[in-house]
Amino acid sequence: MPAQPVYKVIFQNGSQVFEVFARQIYQSDMWGFIEIEEFIFGERSQILVDPSEEKLKNEFGGVIRSYIPLQSIIRIDEVDKEGAARVSDVKPAPGSNIASFPLPGGIPPQSGSEE
Repeated sequence: MPAQPVYKVIFQNGSQVFEVFARQIYQSDMWGFIEIEEFIFGERSQILVDPSEEKLKNEFGGVIRSYIPLQSIIRIDEVDKEGAARVSDVKPAPGSNIASFPLPGGIPPQSGSEE
């Protein structure tokens, strides 16, 4: 029997990018969300402690299921084994005029439909 798959999910949360590992991901019944379950974190017995992984352990430690908006997902990979979860800040390049694409507030009306 094959081992249970491990997924690396990278998503943006405000001005930070989260990289987490989980055993279960799927499209939610709640429109526009991905569900993530069974988060995987490194062993606490490690001598070196990564502050960003500790931050994620504290944030997702007691979470059974997390709903992440589809537009926040950057990438989902199925990987051989889990790695270190991490958080990094999104920093625009100096002098850059690139902005995030605006998030939709709802479904736009269909063209040609008059109410």
